[in-house]
Amino acid sequence: MSKDTGCAENNSIVVSGEIASPILFSHEIYGEGFYSFELKSARLSGNADVLIITVSERILNCQNINVGDTVSVKGQIRSYNTIVNKKNRLALTIFAREVEVTNNEDCNVVCIDGFVCKAPVYRKTPFGREIADVLLAVNRSYNKSDYIPCIFWGRNAKYVGGLSTGDNITVWGRMQSRQYQKKTEEKIEERIAYEVSASRMEWKKASDESYT
Repeated sequence: MSKDTGCAENNSIVVSGEIASPILFSHEIYGEGFYSFELKSARLSGNADVLIITVSERILNCQNINVGDTVSVKGQIRSYNTIVNKKNRLALTIFAREVEVTNNEDCNVVCIDGFVCKAPVYRKTPFGREIADVLLAVNRSYNKSDYIPCIFWGRNAKYVGGLSTGDNITVWGRMQSRQYQKKTEEKIEERIAYEVSASRMEWKKASDESYT
């Protein structure tokens, strides 16, 4: 088991891929406009994650980027509440601090440091694979927090399944999109979930060890 000094920040992501949708106006805060677009980032398996990028007009004005371009984005994962079918739903976006055109291969690297804010849900698939879902509260400026769903596998899943609300952990992994079906009273809906798929974690209160 190796040791790690932790995240350079408590919330960071570097992701690259192809711009997969038009860049559209999203909202305005204190006179500053923000835009959003979809970024398609390939996995080693050959599949791809389609992630939502939010970027300031100040950054866009310094770039000439279009659908089909390959870009690298550095920033943070942000959460917000959105209304879907008259119900609140947690949504995630990548808040860009830097965007640049690149020729590099697709990458997707996340590091977040936060607090368990709901009891972890541990389970096994019909094939016996261990999975755990954890919702982390990650602090940011102005007394705000982002709530980021994380999914763990194997022995990491078994370990985090025993954590308690309030425990502080650091997670390394990738941000992914996942399609699933939700059965409602009226029909079966196709939905997309965004989460951090964890490859490593560190429980800060327990020790200085990270588990791989």
